[in-house]
Amino acid sequence: MSLLQAFQSYPALFAVIAGIFGLAIGSFLNVVIHRLPKMLERQWRAEFAELEGREPAATAPPYNLAVPRSECPKCGHRISALENIPLVSYLALRGRCSACKAPISPRYFVVELVTGLLTGFVAWRYGFTLTTAAVLLFVWAMLALAFIDLDTFYLPDDITLPLLWAGLLVNLAATFVELPSAVIGAAGGYLALWLVFWAYKFATGKEGMGFGDFKLLAAIGAWLGWKMLPVVILLSSLVGALVGISLIVFARHGRNVPIPFGPYLALAGLVAMFWGDALVNYYLDLL
Repeated sequence: MSLLQAFQSYPALFAVIAGIFGLAIGSFLNVVIHRLPKMLERQWRAEFAELEGREPAATAPPYNLAVPRSECPKCGHRISALENIPLVSYLALRGRCSACKAPISPRYFVVELVTGLLTGFVAWRYGFTLTTAAVLLFVWAMLALAFIDLDTFYLPDDITLPLLWAGLLVNLAATFVELPSAVIGAAGGYLALWLVFWAYKFATGKEGMGFGDFKLLAAIGAWLGWKMLPVVILLSSLVGALVGISLIVFARHGRNVPIPFGPYLALAGLVAMFWGDALVNYYLDLL
């Protein structure tokens, strides 16, 4: 029996192997979440210096998703391969640096765990198919964007725009929706939040969200089509409102302190990907 036949005959086996692979992807996503905003900030500083006619700063050592090796932000201890095993290393080190014992953010563990679980779930649900590969791309991008936005209030174009184009390309074959629905979903997703942004700005004189949110919803629309936009907007707004109220009431979060909206859009996008049709049909049945 070939590996392909084994995966097709035993979907649980494929799901388990995919989940283990997902743990490694989660480790990589942690690198993306931590480094991509810093890479963009370096790029922006260089561009500002050029626009202002200033001399470029001395050449800095390379900093990208591959180099330098990961290290402890407190003491600079280089993370060895044994200290970089997904989930296992965090538990073995008890969430602390092996050198200086400084605490390691639990986010690293959470990202690896959630990525592994979702990867295994996608493999189990869609099987050994090209659809699984497409859905995994969407899921991994949603996770990266959600945690980047939580950390920095950035939703990088480096992820949202390729994700938007990928959604349109995937739906050339009507993988999730027909291409016209995907195109209208992309345009409608952007315009929906763009209109909210300007309505809020005219009413209050303040900006209620960033342009990255527009692009993220446009990307979700490109993948799932225009019919899922109300589901995504409603779910993200509901969860965002509940979390925001909870932070104000229980955590004494200032009313004027911004809360990133990207994580709620990403969560709603994942729910719509997996259960959007069921939610729509349930709502229609109620009507």
